[in-house]
Amino acid sequence: MTLRKILGAKGYKTVKQGLWGDHPIFSACLGICSALAVSNKVENALAMSAGVTFVLVATAVIVSSLRALIPNRVRIITYMITIASFVIIVHRFLEAFYPGISEALGPYVGLIITNCIIMGRAEAFFIQNNLYHSVLDAISNGIAYSYTLIGIAVIRELLAFGTLLGFDIMPAGWENWVVMSMAPGAFFLLGVALWIAKTLTERRSEEEK
Repeated sequence: MTLRKILGAKGYKTVKQGLWGDHPIFSACLGICSALAVSNKVENALAMSAGVTFVLVATAVIVSSLRALIPNRVRIITYMITIASFVIIVHRFLEAFYPGISEALGPYVGLIITNCIIMGRAEAFFIQNNLYHSVLDAISNGIAYSYTLIGIAVIRELLAFGTLLGFDIMPAGWENWVVMSMAPGAFFLLGVALWIAKTLTERRSEEEK
């Protein structure tokens, strides 16, 4: 049985678009603040990715379930209150169980509230679709955001610290690239990732034509 049959035609298209076609970072350049700020270490990227994905899915459940009851004139403030509630849960969880990561992420956990990926999906998809498809969209966009953030973090941590999840990886005598521990290093890697993604997309479009 194929994935298309399991998810349904619309469900399969939703997942495909979320994972690549409408990639939140590559296609819309959303959520890049955290990609620049917290991707210096893999553990930070994992925590941020998990937090954003959790908030995405939870927001999808609430907004899509109550979409018929949400007045159009207050829909934005409804998104904000919903997102903020789940961000507080993420923040308290990290403070309680992972205080080191919580301190490293600093204010960027709270800034998930204004993450354009979550607000954008709530407005463009969750408010217009049922629970099933909204959750699929949230999960696929969360995965797309996660593999981008973690991929950048792997390269940055290796080059900047010579480690991966705290374990020494690079050979003895390795000179750390200080720039990779700062935002300019992340900006450079993100630019390269955007260039590769755009090239692959254009090449695929030409092949389809």
